[in-house]
Amino acid sequence: MTTTQTLQSAKVQTQRRYDYIYDPLFTLSSNRDHARERYKAYIAPDRVKKVPHYGPMFSGLSHFPNQQIQIDSCDPVPNFMSRKWQGYQKQPVQMNTVNPHLAVSGSDRYKYSRRPIIPFLQQVPPDVLLQTTRVDPTMPPPEQQQSRPPTPLTWTVGVQTMYRESEAQTDPYTPEYVTEKGTVPELLTLASLSYTRGLPAGLAEVEMIERAREKRAWEKTLPPVDDVSQLSKRRAMMEELERKEWVIREKEIEKLQQVRLQVLKQILEKREEDNNNTNTERLNAIWSKKQVAKDAKFKKMRTENIKALRKLAAERENVEGKLSRRNVVSDYSSFASQVYAPQTRVGVFLDRGSELYNVKNRYLNTYEGLLELENSLPDYVTQPRIKLPNLISGKGGAKKRFEKRLKELDDTAELIKLEKEKQFEVPAPPRFLQKVVRPPPRPPTPSVDTPSEEDERRELAVIFLQQLLRGRAIQNMMQEGKEKRMELIDELRSTEALKPEEEKLNKEAKKAARAVQRKQRMMHHKENLANEMLEGMGGKNIGQMADFLSKELVRLQEEQRIHAFALLAERKRRMREAEESGKRQVEERRRVEEDEIWRQMCNCHQGTMETYLEDIIVRSVDRTADEQARQEIQAKAEKINDIAYELESKRDRLQSENMVAELVYSFLLPEVEKETLRENVKREQRRHILAAHSVIHGQTSDIEKEGESSKQ
Repeated sequence: MTTTQTLQSAKVQTQRRYDYIYDPLFTLSSNRDHARERYKAYIAPDRVKKVPHYGPMFSGLSHFPNQQIQIDSCDPVPNFMSRKWQGYQKQPVQMNTVNPHLAVSGSDRYKYSRRPIIPFLQQVPPDVLLQTTRVDPTMPPPEQQQSRPPTPLTWTVGVQTMYRESEAQTDPYTPEYVTEKGTVPELLTLASLSYTRGLPAGLAEVEMIERAREKRAWEKTLPPVDDVSQLSKRRAMMEELERKEWVIREKEIEKLQQVRLQVLKQILEKREEDNNNTNTERLNAIWSKKQVAKDAKFKKMRTENIKALRKLAAERENVEGKLSRRNVVSDYSSFASQVYAPQTRVGVFLDRGSELYNVKNRYLNTYEGLLELENSLPDYVTQPRIKLPNLISGKGGAKKRFEKRLKELDDTAELIKLEKEKQFEVPAPPRFLQKVVRPPPRPPTPSVDTPSEEDERRELAVIFLQQLLRGRAIQNMMQEGKEKRMELIDELRSTEALKPEEEKLNKEAKKAARAVQRKQRMMHHKENLANEMLEGMGGKNIGQMADFLSKELVRLQEEQRIHAFALLAERKRRMREAEESGKRQVEERRRVEEDEIWRQMCNCHQGTMETYLEDIIVRSVDRTADEQARQEIQAKAEKINDIAYELESKRDRLQSENMVAELVYSFLLPEVEKETLRENVKREQRRHILAAHSVIHGQTSDIEKEGESSKQ
C-alpha cells in the first residue's frame, strides 16, 4: 500500500521587526531607510488597537462612532535603547596598512575593494582604493573652520538593482504636508502638476518654473498700488510684461501647431497605410474568387474532355458503324458486364423503388406494439441462461454419453410439465398491491361493583372512631409525662417568681441605662451633624473645582476640535484652489485647442476656396486657349487650302509627274535601304551563332569522351 505525503516548506521570515536596533549585522544604507524601518515597526498590526468611546459606546451612527483606532502607546523597546541611526559608527575601522606583496585578482577582486569616502562626494571609481589626504585644498583656513565629527575612513554605499520600485509603481505616492503659519513655500506653486501631467518635470515645466520665478521677482519690483505718482510706471511695466507673455504664448502656439501638424501627418500616413491594406485585402479576396471560378471551369472542361474521349473511343471501336447483336453468354460469363454491375450513366438505377420494400409493422413502429412483442417473447430471450458444459474424461465415455442423454430427456420432460402447469396457474397478484393487516381489537376494561350508601357510612364511622382513639392515646401519653416531671416544673416556677423590691431596682437600673444611652445618642448625633457640615463644605469646594476642570477640559477639547476643523478647512481650501487652478489650466488648454481648431478650419476652408477658384480659373483659361487655338488652326488650314487649290489650278502635267516621282523616291528608297540593313544584321548574327554552336558542341563532345573514358 502506497501513501502520499505532502511536504510543505516552512515560511521563512526575512527579518524581524526590531533588527535595525538589536541586530549588529543589520545594515542600512542611509538615515532615510532607518526612518522607514522605524515607521514600519511603529505601525505594526499588533500595536493597532480599538479604543471605545464611553459616551457614545452604544451608538450605531456613523457620525458618532463608538470606538476609534489607535496605536498602543506602550513601546516594547526599552527607553535606554537608542533609536537613532548609528551611521558609520557601526562599521569597523579599517587600518590603512596595505601589503604591496598581496595582489588579489580574478572574479573575486571586487570583494577586496571599497569605495573611498572623500569629503564633498567627489566622483571616484568604486574599484580603486585611494589614500585620504591630510589637508584638503578646498577647505577654508583653520581659524574659520567649525568643529564637526570626524569623517570615517570608509562607508557602505547602497547599490541600485536592476529591479527598481519605479518599474512596479504606477502612480507615485504624494504624502500630506503642513506648512508653517505665515509661510508659502515655492514648491506649492507646482501643486497643480501631477504624475504624467507635468511630472516628472521636463524642459517645458522647467521653463514654466523659471518664468514663474521671474514673474514673482518682477512683482516684488512693482511700485505699490497706493502710490498715485507711480501708477503710469506700474502700468507701463505691466504692459511690457503682457507683451512678453503674448510673445511666449505665440511661440507656444507655434510649437503646438508644429506638433499637431506632425500628428496630422502621422495620421494621414496611417490612413494611407490602412487604405493600402484594405485594397490589398480586397484584391486578395477578388483573386481567391477568381481562382475558385477558374478551378470550377477547369473541372468542367476536364469532365467534358473525358466525355468526348469516351465517345471517340466508342466510335473508334465501331468505325464502320455496323450493328452487332448482344452476346448473352459473354455478358453472363463476365462479372464486370452490365448484367451484374450496370452503370448509372446508362440509365440503370439499382436503388430506385427501394421504399416499396420497407417493412411497416405496428409492432416495430409504435411503443405499445414493442411492449406486446416483448411480452410475447419467452424468458430465455430476455434473460439468457448459460450452462457450462460437463467435462468428459477419456474413460467410460459411452456411459457418460448415456447419462448426458438421459439428463437432457429429463430436462425436456420437466420443461413440458412446467409449460402445462403454467396454463392452469393463477396469475400472480400485483407487486405493489398488498393487504394491510389490522391489529386485533383490545379487550373490554374490567369494572367494579358500586357499594351501597349504608356500607359507605359504616366505613366512614369506623375511620372517625379510629382517629378519636389515636388522639386520646396521645393525650394520655402527654399526661403521664407531665406527672413524671412535676417536681422539675415546680422548681422552674419558683426561680422565675421575683420580689417587688428587686423589681423596683431592676426598673431604676433600666432607667439609668436608658438615660446613658440617650446621652450617647445625642453626642453621636452632634458629631454626625458637625461631620456632615464639614463634608458638605469640602464637597462643595471639590465639586466647584471639578466643575471648573471639566469645563476647562471641554473648552480645550472644543478648541482642539475647532483647530482641527480650521486645518481641515484650510486643507480643503488649498485642495480646491489646486483643483480650480488645474481646471483653469485645462480650460485654457481647451480654449487654446479650440482656437487652434478654429484657425485650422479657417485655413482649411480658405485653402479649399483658393483651390476651387484656381481650378475654375485654370479650366476657363484652358477652355479659352483651346478655343483660340482651334480658331487659329482653322484659319491657317483655310489659308493653306486656298494656296494649295491655287497651285493645283496653275500646275501642268510635267510638274505633276515630277511631284509623283519625288513622292515615289521618298517612299521606296528608304524601304530598300532598311531591307539591306536587316540582311546585314542577320548575317552578322548568324556568324556569331555558328561560332557559339561550334564552341558548345566541342565542349559537349569533350565531356562525353571524358565520361566514356571514366566508365571504361
